[in-house]
Amino acid sequence: MPIIDKPDGPVWKRRKTPVQLLIWFGWMVAIAITVMAWKRIAANDLLWVYMPTAGQQAVDMMQRMIPPNWSYMDKLWKPVWDTLNIATIGSVMAMAIAVPVAFAAARNTTPHKLVRAFALLIIVSTRSVNSLIWALALVFILGPGVLAGTLAIGLRSIGGCSKLLYEAIEEIDHNQVEAIEATGASRLQQMAYGILPQVMPTFAGVGVFRWDINIRQSTILGLVGAGGIGLQLSSSMNTLAWTQVSMILLVILGTVVISETVSAKVRHAII
Repeated sequence: MPIIDKPDGPVWKRRKTPVQLLIWFGWMVAIAITVMAWKRIAANDLLWVYMPTAGQQAVDMMQRMIPPNWSYMDKLWKPVWDTLNIATIGSVMAMAIAVPVAFAAARNTTPHKLVRAFALLIIVSTRSVNSLIWALALVFILGPGVLAGTLAIGLRSIGGCSKLLYEAIEEIDHNQVEAIEATGASRLQQMAYGILPQVMPTFAGVGVFRWDINIRQSTILGLVGAGGIGLQLSSSMNTLAWTQVSMILLVILGTVVISETVSAKVRHAII
């Protein structure tokens, strides 16, 4: 029941019957959907024969992963470097495309409604496809390697970066733009001196934030042949080399922690 604040304190107020019935109906529909979904998963997707021994298998696998194979680290430096390159170059590529797309998608900077519609289509289409799906398609087209992973990260990042950027452009202080327009400045000059200075910190923050996300995503692209340390992880898992797997997981964890620390400090310095 909603609470209405009054000078003498909160007072309970009973909802009207139609509203209460509508709420109950909504809860019933949500519960019915949840039960149906769980029933479908349990009936079709769960292999119950494995469930009784799942805990035992997990413990056995953990025991096989300890201790990590520290000597295997010599073979991981290049894959880690490839992973960093995939994330960095992919992020730069994405931001280079996302900036003009964002200006085309923002209501206050787009040259035409059709241009805005096309820009929004680019944003939605690139955001709706996961980086692993992009990587699978690009590995099929270009072959396995770092290039496919870099393009997959870049294509996946365009939509996310563009969305944040065009929302920032639409939320600027329009008084500054109007002041510059009053001096007789052209539309390009208004964007250069009235809009860009307001959104540049956001642009930089979005770029660094996306790079941090891409570091984590690029570590698993190797599972589908798109290069990086994920390729080593896939190879070690296929050969049941669990001590190597634990070493790779530690390296991935360290890489993510370092990238998170660096991105946090850079964002703090920018903002």
